[in-house]
Amino acid sequence: RMLEKIDFQPEVINCNDWHSALIVNLVNKLSEEEQAYQRVATVFTIHNLAYQGIFDPSVVSSVGLDESDLLELEKEREGKINFMARGISFSDVVSTVSEEYAKEIQSKEYGAGLEELLADKRDRLFGILNGVDYQVFNPQTDSHIALNYDLHSLDHKGANKKALQRECSFEVGTDIPLMGMISRLTDQKGLDILVEAIRTVLELEVQFVVLGTGDFRYQDLLTHLAEEFPHNMKAFIKFDAALAQRIYAGCDMFLMPSRFEPCGLGQLISMAYGTIPIVRRTGGLADTVKDFDPRTGTGIGFVFQNYNAMHLLVAIVRALEHFRDEGTWRSLMERAMSCDFSWDSSAHKYEEIYKLAIELRKKGH
Repeated sequence: RMLEKIDFQPEVINCNDWHSALIVNLVNKLSEEEQAYQRVATVFTIHNLAYQGIFDPSVVSSVGLDESDLLELEKEREGKINFMARGISFSDVVSTVSEEYAKEIQSKEYGAGLEELLADKRDRLFGILNGVDYQVFNPQTDSHIALNYDLHSLDHKGANKKALQRECSFEVGTDIPLMGMISRLTDQKGLDILVEAIRTVLELEVQFVVLGTGDFRYQDLLTHLAEEFPHNMKAFIKFDAALAQRIYAGCDMFLMPSRFEPCGLGQLISMAYGTIPIVRRTGGLADTVKDFDPRTGTGIGFVFQNYNAMHLLVAIVRALEHFRDEGTWRSLMERAMSCDFSWDSSAHKYEEIYKLAIELRKKGH
């Protein structure tokens, strides 16, 4: 009703995740009653399907919806209201934050119980990568790092590495591999296989710094490991945006062993800083990080497929082997920093799906 009060008629409303999904439901209901809403197209964007917003039916009555009017899926699940399912069901177009994730969520493995609903909407389901704000994440202008650098002054990255090593109380030296991770400390982000592998990694004379908060068990585990290996592991259990940028700039490698990853920004930011990602092939990581092939000299990271500690270790060891070859590693850094994951391309793709949503709404689909 606010739109009526301010006399505004949008062409498209783009809602994001379960938090705003009932708006899509409301527009659909109002379009059955009032002509003005019949022209309002809706796009629903899924950032993480695992968080669906499941509540008792009484919550929908407060926004003017009939709590007895349930989706078939809701009837089958004890009559609980599923906000995410409603956003998907009632929108004209559904988008998510990478092409690979759009495919994955139509499968039982990644669909979180909504795979059939999404598969039914496959012709209106699109994956569009999130973009990076290079005005914020730019080593050439970043005020939080020790020394600015760009593609043509990569040697200056070493000063950032040494500064980070000092901050972590590590031995200082550009020849010592330094690996970083900035993450929510949860199973989704691969913490279960990381903690299984980390002792072996630390025995390889690798320095490792992790920044993040999350599940208490992982916070405690990482804290204890850092106490056990004070010379080559540091755990910052907190949120610190400035420190995050120092980690992006100072590390040689950036770790993202995610169980699933709708898009992921860490790997995109790390590449902007010439820090090479080590990732699992899933979701947006699969779309953005191509595995390094020493035979052809192509690829910009180290990718593993199977979700287990052994395959993670193999990817890390591969990265360490190539780190010792200065020429190869510099080429990797240069290719990573040359990638463009700005919002420009993604913005055009959003414009296209908005046009499609408007067209579908006009046709009454």
